[in-house]
Amino acid sequence: MNILLFGKTGQVGWELQRSLAPLGNIIAVDVQSTEYCGDFSNPEGVAETVRRVKPDVIVNAAAHTAVDKAESERDFAQLLNATSVEAIAKEAEKINAWLIHYSTDYVFPGDGDKPWMETDVTAPLNTYGETKLAGEIAVQQNCTKHLIFRTSWVFAGKGNNFAKTMLRLAKDREELSIINDQYGAPTGAELLADCTAHAINKAIVNPEVAGLYHLVASGTTTWFDYANLVFAEAKAAGLELAAMKTNPVPTSAYPTPAQRPHNSRLDTTKFQKTFGLTLPSWDSGVKRMLAEIFAASNTQ
Repeated sequence: MNILLFGKTGQVGWELQRSLAPLGNIIAVDVQSTEYCGDFSNPEGVAETVRRVKPDVIVNAAAHTAVDKAESERDFAQLLNATSVEAIAKEAEKINAWLIHYSTDYVFPGDGDKPWMETDVTAPLNTYGETKLAGEIAVQQNCTKHLIFRTSWVFAGKGNNFAKTMLRLAKDREELSIINDQYGAPTGAELLADCTAHAINKAIVNPEVAGLYHLVASGTTTWFDYANLVFAEAKAAGLELAAMKTNPVPTSAYPTPAQRPHNSRLDTTKFQKTFGLTLPSWDSGVKRMLAEIFAASNTQ
């Protein structure tokens, strides 16, 4: 099986290079690639990459993910999250390839307290959500064999993430105020990548599983409780933190260019039933990532 992976150096893309390796031959590209175009600001270029590689499976982990920045560069976000995605979807259809694409809880308005289902009406609050929804629609309308995975609060040990930011701030601040009215499930890039590989294996032999799925770790937390878990694990690992107090605050305490949803809960029943997997609790993935971070800091 030939697999074309876009966005190889992102959090999810990095893990996909590992998880997809047993499935076949991977050609992985990103915006810096020279042999094949992986630059999503060039829709014709990425379409040409699909034509040249002729993959059996395309996995798209590339996106414009700077949520606040998207408010001031809407056209660029649309280009990366929808226009180039449509170009790839059309080429995938021509060669009967599978297209795996990632989307976001931000396609929903974020009200209420029930987990969102795949059938719920979308109503994005911000440009990022609007352009990601446009990307979903482009895949659904142009490529028969597709899997779209909506996820949320993605983290990885590689690169920057919320936990690392909290640990950095906790080194010298005695008090931190953290948002406590946004609810979701921190989801590891490692989990997303492993679930993707499993789903591809099933889709290859069972094409009727094509469609849209919610894919997040199980359970729910807030940024405030997430941060407190990070600090508890750090203290247990013997890391020195400032004598720190954490204060829960509302989203309104931190105004941002892009409006954030309060309810990012996603119902994963459809994914778990279709693919025969039980998704682990969010805190197990976070603890594993933290253990990696602590081990790395001890060797430096």
